[in-house]
Amino acid sequence: LFDGAADDTGSAADLAALLGLPILLVIDASRMGQSISALVAGFASHRADISIAGIILNRVGSERHRTMLERALAPLQIPILGVVPLQAALSLPSRHLGLVLADEHNALESFITQAAAVVTAHCDLQRIASLGFERPQGVPTDPLPPLGQHIAIARDDAFSFVYPHLLDGWRTQGASISFFSPLADEAPVSDADAIFLPGGYPELHAEKLSAAHHFRDRMQAAALADVLIYGECGGYMVLGDGLIDGNGRAHAMLGLLPVTTSFAKRTRHLGYRQLTSSALPGWTFNLRGHEFHYSSLEAMQKTEPLFHASDAAGTALGPVGQIVGRVMGSYMHVIDRVA
Repeated sequence: LFDGAADDTGSAADLAALLGLPILLVIDASRMGQSISALVAGFASHRADISIAGIILNRVGSERHRTMLERALAPLQIPILGVVPLQAALSLPSRHLGLVLADEHNALESFITQAAAVVTAHCDLQRIASLGFERPQGVPTDPLPPLGQHIAIARDDAFSFVYPHLLDGWRTQGASISFFSPLADEAPVSDADAIFLPGGYPELHAEKLSAAHHFRDRMQAAALADVLIYGECGGYMVLGDGLIDGNGRAHAMLGLLPVTTSFAKRTRHLGYRQLTSSALPGWTFNLRGHEFHYSSLEAMQKTEPLFHASDAAGTALGPVGQIVGRVMGSYMHVIDRVA
């Protein structure tokens, strides 16, 4: 709830305070007894500008365990709106960047049905719905300028991470957006004046991406035609010369940026970033972004950097990313402009 950037901003509690939203605190109670009272009391009193409107106790082991928890929490007078029993069937598989994607879950619909049945049986949905989670009105927005008038965006299991608010902002400014699947060996439409390869999991599909010759040929032709091509994180890796997977196997990528990335030795890079760039059209102001990846730079030729970066506390991280002509990319995921 309170974890955010290094400068103590950007947490879920900050968002709740900014938007005036109540907080429903979900607690993993599987290894807790009376100490749960101290935990909840600390969360409830830590900040005066937020409100804990209710509690859901998750992974409760038995009726005896439930009774123990409820007695411990009673003096706090915070409503307990759900007590969900411990069920192995409700666990979801994960990987190094979070949960396995929904499209890769073999029995997703049955999982959702079962989870819905458990939540319906063990949570007071009517009271939860009455807490007041309305969409806030009048929240100011200042969208980033679109990369072009027609932006072709890669979208499939290898390119699955893109902020919807970016696309919404581009559309409101008159840009048209189309999608294509590199995994299906599709290419961006010929009339696109900008191409965006967002983040995702290209390392899981490196062999298939390497064999997508139509995609590669059209991307190289677009670069020669001076189309703006921008890649973030996974998209940046695909723009490079090659990608080395977790088994140490090398796969040729698009060859549009002189960089090779590797998962052979995983190293975590994580944090919010402050960015400046003079290359992306209209993005000459200070930007906010984040970095989260386990791959590393195996080889990289020096080019003009895409960004100059610092962490959330303002510590300079130096130049990051690459630019070759109108092709550019970095590990950074851009979120918005700094107010």
